[in-house]
Amino acid sequence: MEQEKPKSLNPINSWGTVLIFCATLGLAPILPEPHVWGKLKWMAGGAVGMKLIDWGDFLMHGLPWIFLIRLVILTGKQKLSTTKS
Repeated sequence: MEQEKPKSLNPINSWGTVLIFCATLGLAPILPEPHVWGKLKWMAGGAVGMKLIDWGDFLMHGLPWIFLIRLVILTGKQKLSTTKS
């Protein structure tokens, strides 16, 4: 009989936590546009005039999205490895 692996208590491995981070910090402020989207557009335009605080702000608002992408990749790898076995 195979033992079930214990669930990780790390919040960045939890779908619920990561989705809440994306919906709150990742999209804050919602109006007139999400902050991270404004920073992405600014960087796509050459990042002219961006200061260190702007880069830090982008990192803070972008980190939940990085966690989400990481979780999608890890879950996909896990599903692929279980289907091959």
